[in-house]
Amino acid sequence: MQILWFIPTARDGHYLGTQLGGRDATPEYLQQIAQAVDNLGYTGALLPTGPFCEDAWITAASLIPVTKRMKFLVAIRPGISSPSVAARMAATFDRMSNGRLLINVVTGGEPKQLAGDGLHLSHDDRYDLTDEFLTVWRGIMSGETVDFKGKYLDIQGGKLLFPPIQKPYPPLWFGGSSAAAKRVAAKHIDAYLTWGEPPEQVAQKIAEVRQLAAEQGRTVRFGIRLHVIVRETQSAAWDAANELIKYVDEDAIAQAQKAFASSDSEGQRRMSGLHNGSRETLEISPNLWAGIGLVRGGAGTALVGDPETVAARMLEYQQLGIESFIFSGYPHLEEAYRTAELLFPHLPLQSELTPPTQPILSAFGDTLVSEKFAKQLTSAS
Repeated sequence: MQILWFIPTARDGHYLGTQLGGRDATPEYLQQIAQAVDNLGYTGALLPTGPFCEDAWITAASLIPVTKRMKFLVAIRPGISSPSVAARMAATFDRMSNGRLLINVVTGGEPKQLAGDGLHLSHDDRYDLTDEFLTVWRGIMSGETVDFKGKYLDIQGGKLLFPPIQKPYPPLWFGGSSAAAKRVAAKHIDAYLTWGEPPEQVAQKIAEVRQLAAEQGRTVRFGIRLHVIVRETQSAAWDAANELIKYVDEDAIAQAQKAFASSDSEGQRRMSGLHNGSRETLEISPNLWAGIGLVRGGAGTALVGDPETVAARMLEYQQLGIESFIFSGYPHLEEAYRTAELLFPHLPLQSELTPPTQPILSAFGDTLVSEKFAKQLTSAS
């Protein structure tokens, strides 16, 4: 099992729906989060992409010299960048980071935001373009000289002078719930991501993508994008969940849901359908809470509970085929520590950390992390 964290390059805070307790995403603050990820046993971190956050590539590059182990899951955007240019960026980053790049292929998005970047294709056309883009990108990254003429792309003599460290290229991650997205994943992607839906819905997605990949003679790994609210007791965890949205009012929910409804994303439609804008039924599956999705687009569900219960829910997903979890928590610095300290000792983590030479200190004082936790950070399974 791999656990990745999230670098909040727009803004962070203690609550949703208010500026109270907000925190700017300064370079110094993002470095603190990255170094926590680097030291606590996380595999790496996802950096978001879009017009409302800092550029993911530049931000990630700024964090290379202040980290040693963590991997950076950074987006390439078919239709917004050229596959040849994206290949050079990826190869350079992989070399400069000594092989610490993961690629997040982002095709979807809100149509108005995409139009602001000059992309005006329909939903399915964007995925057809992504198919062409990845055909070129994978060829160039694998050391080929690529001549390609398709419906959207015309590449003549595309090649890469300086190859990446990871062979044949940094792993491709990708999320998409539509039929068009699943076809692209089956053909090109190494790790397919789903947002945090109930286990039975996740199982259905995994089965569909596995079958499509098998028809292509390929296999695909699977991951899930979730928030996490873990506390020492169940009651404390649910209190923290309710505290997170205590400033979210009905007007904010209505405005957010109206904006989400304008998206052509099948994943966003499925997220919104888990709660339908209502506070009444937010626990949509045992310990799976949809409160964040009332006002946040994209990943809108959280695992909530004490460490043993959250770990048990994660193992249920793992039994379905999920091997990578990408988590968030508000605020992201404190919750990175809390999640590692409380949850990691209960999980079969894959970690590349070497044994610490000194005890690790808690983010909440000078309490030492337990011996069990220290051993967990250094295990590899």
